[in-house]
Amino acid sequence: MKESYNNKVLKINSGDNVLVALEDLKAGTEIIYESHRVRLIEDIPAKHKFPVADLNVGDEIIMYGVLVGIADINLMAGALLTENNIHHASNENYKRNIDEVYWEKPSGIEEFKSLTFDGYQRNDGSVGTRNYWLFFPMVFCENRNLEVIKEALLTELGYKKENKYRALVRSLISGESSNGQLIENDQSPFFENVDGIKFLLHQGGCGGTHDDVVVLAKLLAGYADHPNVAGVTVLSLGCQHLQVQLFKEVLEERNPSFDKPLLIFEQQKYQGLDRMLYDVIEQTMDGLRQANKIKRKASSLSHLCLGMECGGSDGFSGISANPVVGRVADYLSGLDGKVMLSEFPELFGAEQDLVNRMVNDRLAEKFTFLMKSYNASANEVGSGFDMNPSPGNIRDGLITDAIKSLGAAQKGGRSPVNDVLDYTEKVKENGLSLLCTPGNDVESTTGLAGSGANMILFTTGLGTPTGNPISPTMKISSNTQLAEKMPDIIDFDTGGIIRGEESLDEVAERLFTKIIEVASGREKTKAELLGQDDFIPWRRGVSL
Repeated sequence: MKESYNNKVLKINSGDNVLVALEDLKAGTEIIYESHRVRLIEDIPAKHKFPVADLNVGDEIIMYGVLVGIADINLMAGALLTENNIHHASNENYKRNIDEVYWEKPSGIEEFKSLTFDGYQRNDGSVGTRNYWLFFPMVFCENRNLEVIKEALLTELGYKKENKYRALVRSLISGESSNGQLIENDQSPFFENVDGIKFLLHQGGCGGTHDDVVVLAKLLAGYADHPNVAGVTVLSLGCQHLQVQLFKEVLEERNPSFDKPLLIFEQQKYQGLDRMLYDVIEQTMDGLRQANKIKRKASSLSHLCLGMECGGSDGFSGISANPVVGRVADYLSGLDGKVMLSEFPELFGAEQDLVNRMVNDRLAEKFTFLMKSYNASANEVGSGFDMNPSPGNIRDGLITDAIKSLGAAQKGGRSPVNDVLDYTEKVKENGLSLLCTPGNDVESTTGLAGSGANMILFTTGLGTPTGNPISPTMKISSNTQLAEKMPDIIDFDTGGIIRGEESLDEVAERLFTKIIEVASGREKTKAELLGQDDFIPWRRGVSL
């Protein structure tokens, strides 16, 4: 008889009929867990699942206490569940079936009530975790001009870094050795209180549909209005579909109190490009001098707005990293801060739980409309939500969309859902809001920042190198192996939960403390240090 295990597997919910392997388990191993005694008939890799009782064709697979799949063949207890022997299934006839949402705030919240973070306080009452000057074009035709300005400003104002690869090339040319380290510009930033100058390049503004133009205008307005932005420089060609007037109208609609410096330059009104670029740089320098006068001040944690994202998920994400982030979401909701849970394709299968936490029927109806119309659009081109798991997800045990979604939804915690937002809508309600974005990592983080997230928590089990231009993005690993393998992108490790060395609450409290340090500018995220400023607008077609 092989060794019996009761601490290397996990049952996520008492109603589940499968167990999750926390480490590689060999065929023949006897598993004793609670009332279950199962002998494995196949090797079960870490993060994968096996049934605790025999299943017949058509039997339900239950995880997180809900339906996540259907058996395609007869399966014996202890068999490895794969995409070849079960298929996705979930409750798609969900309806809000409660009158009042009850929620008990987490006990650990008490120690955070007296804390603050050092932020940049704006005239409209919002507070930024960073103080950036922002550039963007009305149309892709201006991208080249922005690149010219970017090179000039970042180099001369001390924001540009020289990377190790350029140093390596020089050493190879000269024959000298290079230590391969990232070399900081010797020059300190000229503007002490300006954390950076950011540039949003895109391929839109002309040639698409009218809806594309309006959505892009709203997204850019969201970035201009963002609490992490002190002022904005906009370049326009002049003849494009996304006219400056449209942008101003949607910005006014979004924030009637908008009063930041807004510098707009239209190339077709100038006699030569050099004259325009001179004006752009000269006037932006004046704006930067004003932005540099803004200093960090102690601010209530209620001014934090966290966007929750996952990418490169593995079979541990829904057990360690996502629940930890969910507990942090509950801390912040209990402190009257704001939390946004995005990626609607990755909520497919978790809908019933979410609608039962919505504070009124109107939100449930809006959520249902957005989910079902989005899924219908995907199905029309042969790519429904049930096809969302990537090959990497499947290899790591996330073999149906419902399994992936229920793990992903853990990032939202357990607080009531106080609002449902369509893409580009501004977050307004305290507590948890659901934001309609695709599951594509960068399209989703782009949307989270556009709706007002002044920080993003990004969980990953396989490793996803990405960031956002204006919202500091913290990478949180589900397992320690990843944190050790990719220390250049991971900010925080939750693997101690898998090893049984730390409780969820202990890890969540450590993470929340680190969030305050990052929000206060005392720490930078790995994405910031690497200059990962990824920005991809969602062109409201089918993108999962």
